[in-house]
Amino acid sequence: MDAPLKSARGGAIDYSFAAGVEGAGNSDWLVLLGHGVTGNKDRPVVAGTAAALAAAGFDTLRFSFAGNGASDGEFTESTITREVADLDAIIGQVSVRYPKIAYVGHSMGAAVGVLQASKDRRIQALVSLAGMVDTRRFAETEFGAETSDAGLMWEDEDCPLSSAFMTDLCQTIVTVAPAAKLIRVPWLLLHGTADDVVVPEDTRSIAALKGEAVDVQFIEGADHSFSEPNHKAAMTDAVVKWLKHRASA
Repeated sequence: MDAPLKSARGGAIDYSFAAGVEGAGNSDWLVLLGHGVTGNKDRPVVAGTAAALAAAGFDTLRFSFAGNGASDGEFTESTITREVADLDAIIGQVSVRYPKIAYVGHSMGAAVGVLQASKDRRIQALVSLAGMVDTRRFAETEFGAETSDAGLMWEDEDCPLSSAFMTDLCQTIVTVAPAAKLIRVPWLLLHGTADDVVVPEDTRSIAALKGEAVDVQFIEGADHSFSEPNHKAAMTDAVVKWLKHRASA
């Protein structure tokens, strides 16, 4: 796939496509992968998961939301609400070719997936990696000491903290739990027990809310991005096995 992709506002979306290994099956599926706060399509947690899925026979497309990475747009305009619109636009462009769409989201990208999957039947499988649920708690915990439109996200000069971002997380969304109630597709949640960015309680809250309707796995000692090689391997293996099972069902 080499056609250009556009955001909801018409800007170019930077993406990397990988065809699944021939003979492994799953050719009617496309797995979309979205990143988290201040991230992009090339973050190891996203790129590594995409590589593992391609090796298992899945076509994959990892992308940077508008305003992030090399995608068009302003970072200060990046919010969950706008990223949901971008995901919707991307699915609209790729679903012509692929009858089955799976979405894998990391951190805030997982919250985007929950909101979209709650209303979009084109998504037939959902994976949340260290998924953000309580968006207000996250914003207040991580950035509450900063001044919106003046401060920075995690002291990164390339990532100014905007009032649009804080308002979206703290007032518009607050939590994705109501959307989670509406999800009817197979859903896998993976979280590291040592995650101090998006706390494991976010995933536990969805497990309590959805019960046996979701598959949940905690990786002991893993951080927010499953950075250690053994944690990364455990995470990617779990995603691959779960999606292969769903694809063969």
